[in-house]
Amino acid sequence: MARIDVIMPQMGESIAEGTVSRWLKKVGDDVKRDEPLFEISTDKVDAEIPAPSAGRLAEILIGEGQTVAVQTIVARLETDVSASIGVAGGTPVSAPAASASPASASPAAASPVVAAAAAARPVAAVPSAAAGPGGAAGGSSVGNGHAANSFEERVRTRSSPLVRRIAKEHNIELASVSGTGIAGRVTRRDIEAMLANGSATRPAADQGHGAPHDTAIAAGPLPEAWPGDVVEPMSRMRQLISEHMVVSRRTSAHVTSIFEIDLTRVTRIRAKRRAEFEAQSGTRLSYLPFIIKATVEGLKAFPVMNASVAGNRIIYRKQYNIGIAVALDWGLLVPVIRHADELSLVGTARALNDLASRARSKKLRPEEVEQGTFTITNPGVFGSIMGTPIINQPQVAIMGVNAIEKRPKVVTGADGEDTIAIRTCAFFSISFDHRVIDGAVADEFMAYVKKQLETVPDAVL
Repeated sequence: MARIDVIMPQMGESIAEGTVSRWLKKVGDDVKRDEPLFEISTDKVDAEIPAPSAGRLAEILIGEGQTVAVQTIVARLETDVSASIGVAGGTPVSAPAASASPASASPAAASPVVAAAAAARPVAAVPSAAAGPGGAAGGSSVGNGHAANSFEERVRTRSSPLVRRIAKEHNIELASVSGTGIAGRVTRRDIEAMLANGSATRPAADQGHGAPHDTAIAAGPLPEAWPGDVVEPMSRMRQLISEHMVVSRRTSAHVTSIFEIDLTRVTRIRAKRRAEFEAQSGTRLSYLPFIIKATVEGLKAFPVMNASVAGNRIIYRKQYNIGIAVALDWGLLVPVIRHADELSLVGTARALNDLASRARSKKLRPEEVEQGTFTITNPGVFGSIMGTPIINQPQVAIMGVNAIEKRPKVVTGADGEDTIAIRTCAFFSISFDHRVIDGAVADEFMAYVKKQLETVPDAVL
């Protein structure tokens, strides 16, 4: 009789824990190798985890909704189908997490599933302060032989990336906090409790030349359920979205500007070439590839729109990684089109459709939702006329594409006479971080994108 442990995989370098969101098999079910076994939710992505081996599901140790550290045993497979099966004591129990030694932390040492999910990725060199606006100035190093955000560093600080970011904002040393989470991890509630008690405030030095301010945010009284109400716990993804949105509003000085863009030329090109394009490329042609290409050209012309803020420094990104918000039945994900400036319109359409499809089927890899430099959200597919999206941290701007529809417009003809014409238009919004982007720059960027879309050449395909 042989039993195989099924572990909580490390879905990416920055992931320290995961939540079992749903079991796709029940105890006693036969399982094929690489057949989806359970679903997990992490800080980065929701994913289906396949079985590491063929056999029968003998034990489920971690129930749905439970969050455990990576490397924790969540279930066991029985390879001898004639062996007895059952759940230990009839109740799922949590197995202890594996040692945080370099060997046990290695994704490849865990299982083929983890090895595939956390494949090695190249790390770009960061220029020194002398590099100027083209790179990150004055990058700092981490002592004790551990790289920043390494697995060893995460275990030492016992927290998720989100918690570490909030702690850094408020100058809280995580090593000194007694965590109430799994394996002593510091949770968001631990940090909020410290802030509410006034035991941790950010020093004035962190605010640049501005005056110090109280970083604790007062929370109102919790509402109570009334008779007949239905009370459900937030899903893991819903909690993460909630946390990220609140952090973004607290971090960036949000301002939104709105432009109307005439997409009549794009519409005519799509109508004329769409069938041929889709037959030759094997992929659908929507408006978004045109918008993405125009946006990338705008980011090249206005580099601060493709930046991030690190304290009193601005990091001008030299990669153009465009995040596309994808609405799911259970939440929202932002897969990233890497190096979008190197893709043709056909390549952009293929990448866009592939990422959106795999986001909906929970097939995205963790690295495919990381390192975006600018985000586009498209609420117009649901009929939204206008909106003010929240910036996707640590970016400094997000573009909203609203409903594309026919409108009567005043058009000046070649003879100088004004006439009423039917044009295909949409309102585009740009939410930007006023800490580093002035309104004039954001509007110039949008005017550039507008011109790109309104004058797109017929030979673009």
